[in-house]
Amino acid sequence: MRIIRLKDVMGSTGLGRSTIYKYISEGEFPRPISLGDRSVGWLESEIHEWILERVEQRDKLLG
Repeated sequence: MRIIRLKDVMGSTGLGRSTIYKYISEGEFPRPISLGDRSVGWLESEIHEWILERVEQRDKLLG
């Protein structure tokens, strides 16, 4: 299990910071884990799962 920071999440998903936090507030993106007073991270496996779900949605739309 690995925790990744925002920069890596942005690099993996292609999303910007504000879009990531918008999706989190809408319940459409994995929630971060508190690492201390002013730092958060995400489980790398949850980010990969989120990406795979987007691929599955795309494939369903294409038939």
